[in-house]
Amino acid sequence: MNRRRALAVTLAGSAAAWAGAGAQAQAVLVAGEVVKVDRAAGRVTLKHGEIKNLDMPPMTLAWRVAQPRLLEDLAVGDRVRFVPARIDGLYTITTLTKAPQ
Repeated sequence: MNRRRALAVTLAGSAAAWAGAGAQAQAVLVAGEVVKVDRAAGRVTLKHGEIKNLDMPPMTLAWRVAQPRLLEDLAVGDRVRFVPARIDGLYTITTLTKAPQ
């Protein structure tokens, strides 16, 4: 590959990475309530309101978590705020915090 082509590929990859970072910056924080915690499977079931960016009505859904540590200190009945995403076709929580009581 010549230098000009290599530079174009590098710049295109950088632009895609920045676009992804911009999409993450626009992430929506959603309120929910913990219904079930499955630490072994890395999943949490939440009752939540509408999630417009995922075209999802209010429901109760088992979510995969991006990091197992997000499930630490989480118990049924906790009110939380989370950032949902669709990663590799799977509904995934990228950020999760307990909501102030």
